[in-house]
Amino acid sequence: MTTRFPLHWPHGRPRTLANERRRASFNQKVYNGRFHETRDITIKVALERLDFELDQLDANDVVLSTNVELRLDGRPRGTDRDPADPGAALWFTLNGKPIALACDRWNRVADNICAIAKHIEAMRGMERWGVGNLAMAFTGYEALPHHSEADAAQADAWWIVLAVDRAASLDEIDRAWRAKMRTAHPDQGGNPEHAKRLNAARDAARKERTYHV
Repeated sequence: MTTRFPLHWPHGRPRTLANERRRASFNQKVYNGRFHETRDITIKVALERLDFELDQLDANDVVLSTNVELRLDGRPRGTDRDPADPGAALWFTLNGKPIALACDRWNRVADNICAIAKHIEAMRGMERWGVGNLAMAFTGYEALPHHSEADAAQADAWWIVLAVDRAASLDEIDRAWRAKMRTAHPDQGGNPEHAKRLNAARDAARKERTYHV
């Protein structure tokens, strides 16, 4: 599975309003040295569950996109703070057809990834129980055609790259840029291309703010 940053939401799919997102009940058992305790699921464990379901599904060309920044190995960073938009979108092909599954109902990225894994598990159950087959199960989830140039421009929009509101002040924009550059800068072991995108986003934001003053 390939992971991508930032989030690329499927064309035509509705979004959940921020004030309507809820806390999910997904969890994991962690041994603390004395006993196993229940904790919130981490992105690492959510990805493991998703990987397992995709293997069972025999999906191809799998790409998961979120607003969690990536490590040098291309996997999402572990983080205690979720981005303003915690949505997750999964793209893959099944029997030659492009499929897109996305979830932003929950207020944590890990929970939205886990929800997609649970959804695939339920879909596979249709075939196991003899009610239908996978082709029927994923009808309605085929990825809609989209305008690649428009989508690329949206993905590079400064407010998405910096994970701030488009109405953010210059101070908020600079704070977001500095926070992200602490891990993205090559001197800190970050990705040079990511740092370049952050700089371009900050410059675009400043230009837009100056233009509207």
